[in-house]
Amino acid sequence: MSRSFTLAVASDHAAIPERFALIEHLRGEGHEVIDFGCKEGESVDYPDQAALVGNAVVEGKAERGVLICGTGLGICMAANKVDGIRAATVHDAFTAEMCRRHNDANVVCMGARVHAAVAIQRMVDVFLASPFDEGRHTGRVAKIMALESHDPVTS
Repeated sequence: MSRSFTLAVASDHAAIPERFALIEHLRGEGHEVIDFGCKEGESVDYPDQAALVGNAVVEGKAERGVLICGTGLGICMAANKVDGIRAATVHDAFTAEMCRRHNDANVVCMGARVHAAVAIQRMVDVFLASPFDEGRHTGRVAKIMALESHDPVTS
């Protein structure tokens, strides 16, 4: 196992069982999990869930975030609107690894209507185990973050 993390986790109503299974898995791996919901039977808007997780990461309450909705797309778009968040929708172990290695992603997003619970767990495990490669990628991540200030960095 990689080192343990404090993680902010949330889903919308499309991914409640997958979120519950993931949280159980993560806690079993020794991670601390802050569960932002939603509750069983509750319908919520995915941008609200993305904001809860994104803000927890930016404020330092969690080291990384995990978001799950139906496809992983909308919740990722919303998370990326939170200043300081680099969220990536991943589809397999390779994209889960590369979003960390090359993009220093701090939030991972997945779709419960696209992936089984066990696949979601595997992708999150890879996301957590993968380091940021730094080097040539550091300047590229800085350019991503500069877009938030509407002052893009050019080479």
